[in-house]
Amino acid sequence: MADLKAGEELTIQSLEGGKAHKVKLLEDVPLGHKIALKDMPEGHVVIEYGEKVGRMTQAVQKGGYVHVHNIRTLRWDYGKAKAKSAKPRAKGGR
Repeated sequence: MADLKAGEELTIQSLEGGKAHKVKLLEDVPLGHKIALKDMPEGHVVIEYGEKVGRMTQAVQKGGYVHVHNIRTLRWDYGKAKAKSAKPRAKGGR
């Protein structure tokens, strides 16, 4: 395992259906970080290991580096949705 360098060409096996993605890196990517397997517009939901983990805050091209500078976690969105669906308790009740 190692950091990846811009210009490297990779074949990545997807966990979703076993599809192979050929990707040429557009920038350096540190070990353990995410790579865009397709063009992703601003607002695109990011999937990691089959789970929705974030939303793109800016467009990223296939082969681009995906990290905190261009993705916003969905963790806080989940908490807001849960809070909105909660019903207030009756005064003095449980």
